[in-house]
Amino acid sequence: MTAESAKHRVQWPVPPQDGYTVDDLFTLPDLPPHTELIDGSLVFVSPQRHFHYAAIHLLANGLRSTLPSSLKVACEMTVVLDPRNGPEPDICVVHKEAFTGQRQTRFAAPDVLLAVEVVSPDSESRDRDTKPHKYAAAGIPHFWLVEMAGQDDHPVVQVYQLGEATGTYTLTGIHHKHVKVSVPYDIDIDLTTIDRY
Repeated sequence: MTAESAKHRVQWPVPPQDGYTVDDLFTLPDLPPHTELIDGSLVFVSPQRHFHYAAIHLLANGLRSTLPSSLKVACEMTVVLDPRNGPEPDICVVHKEAFTGQRQTRFAAPDVLLAVEVVSPDSESRDRDTKPHKYAAAGIPHFWLVEMAGQDDHPVVQVYQLGEATGTYTLTGIHHKHVKVSVPYDIDIDLTTIDRY
């Protein structure tokens, strides 16, 4: 190994025997931005497509446009589900009292009313399977899954609601051009305007 290659070598953290905890997620030095904790393992995010950025901004702005004063919208903030799981939903709607200030780094699952995941090529399985199951198990009442579809690469939003009896999400609608729902509050988002972002 040359001195030059040794100089640029990355030192990856070695996981503890039982995996990482949420406390580790917030104390390990030099983790890449948007690192998530799933089942005690650190998950690093690869560079995102423009669709991911545009969909997050379109939906976050739409969610804010009719937001009740008791709620707030946050993007890309860690949600602590349990000691071994700290995913970072692309968007979440949280109770306003859960905000503690500008230095805040996380929310607790009971603070979250809606979690939104925009599917990326590197996170398809986590966004479609792993995270919804974990969000439901943590009691987050609403979940949206957003995917790129069609020849024009427009967003399609699948809306889910937590069943009280089952503790799992039930699909309540698939929205191709417009998201118009009355829960968790009145929301009206024109998905065809994504090209503005």
